[in-house]
Amino acid sequence: MQPELQTNQTGIQAGTQVLALQQQRVLRNTYLLLALTMVPTVVGAFIGINTGGIIMQHPIISFFVMLGAVIGLQYAIAANRNSALGVVLLLGMTFLLGWFLGPLLAIALTLKNGPQLIGMAAVGTGAIFFVMAGIATTTKRDYSFMGKFLMVGMIVALLAIVANMFLQLPALALTISAVVIVVFSLFLLHDVSRIVNGGETNYIMATTGVYMSLFNIFANLLQLIMALFGERD
Repeated sequence: MQPELQTNQTGIQAGTQVLALQQQRVLRNTYLLLALTMVPTVVGAFIGINTGGIIMQHPIISFFVMLGAVIGLQYAIAANRNSALGVVLLLGMTFLLGWFLGPLLAIALTLKNGPQLIGMAAVGTGAIFFVMAGIATTTKRDYSFMGKFLMVGMIVALLAIVANMFLQLPALALTISAVVIVVFSLFLLHDVSRIVNGGETNYIMATTGVYMSLFNIFANLLQLIMALFGERD
């Protein structure tokens, strides 16, 4: 019995090591692809700064068109998550979101301290990412239980955003931005935790989730910083 027990223990240890290596590989590939997504995002943002006038002229229509396009692309990415086409679709989505971000950056750059505010938002987003990723990686706790609550929070925030397009209440806009930052910061914790604990084994899908969280955090953090610290001429 003892040799059999030792054999079983060896098999379990080998299986655990293989699983750990797989999780590390998914996490590494996720971070590498995430870094790559910054390229089309920046290119799209530069183009959006100069050509995003249509978004400013028709903000409500543009919002819903962009929302539909992003949801459609996410479904397409999921359907092609095991092929190179999934990466191409993801990079295309990040370019589109970068372009959509362009008008917000253009508004920020009209402020006297606009470049500094954009830098603050970027640094703040990076800090949130490293903190949440660090917590998930270090504690290795399973935060998947937060998924349903965060989904509800995201839907409520989306409905509030749509409502405020018509209400145009500055205080509500700031509250929504703060809520979105909290919700997507927790989404980061949730998504990285799933990778670390083996709940997500596809790096393309993992990158998509992390990128969407970072995009929403940056955009809303920039809006908050602009409202609180923006200096007009």
